[in-house]
Amino acid sequence: MPLALVSRPSVEPTEQANMKHRGNNPKRRIAKPGHFTTAELVGFAGRARYKGSAHHKLHPADYGFHPPTSPRPSKSVCDDIRVIRLAEARELLRAGFAKGMVSISRPQDMPKYVWALDADGEPFEAKLGRDGRYHGYRLNLDERAMRDWVVDEWERRSV
Repeated sequence: MPLALVSRPSVEPTEQANMKHRGNNPKRRIAKPGHFTTAELVGFAGRARYKGSAHHKLHPADYGFHPPTSPRPSKSVCDDIRVIRLAEARELLRAGFAKGMVSISRPQDMPKYVWALDADGEPFEAKLGRDGRYHGYRLNLDERAMRDWVVDEWERRSV
């Protein structure tokens, strides 16, 4: 008889049922409030480095990419609605850490994912690269469940 693997859910059962429609990638789950201490989140934010990626850009803005842009058809782009300058991308990353909008998954002792909303309410996701720096992109409409989850969680943590 094969062994069945049992894993402890990272969220409460009611939340887990609510998350089923949001995807099954455990690395891409938003940590519950309080999962990380304020000191841990401040530490993450202080160590985080943002570099961006030409694969997620239509407009090079002030990122200094060489070549300026090289968007891949399979990648989400962050600037399809408007240009996102480097300072704003870095601020979105800091804001995500400040609200605890990070994943539990911690390769390189940093959250794999960080989420934030811009001033217009558009949800963005930043992903930690192998080089230890983050690059970000807008969550597109084809990821409606993830977009809704990020917006809902952001609003819940803003009260």
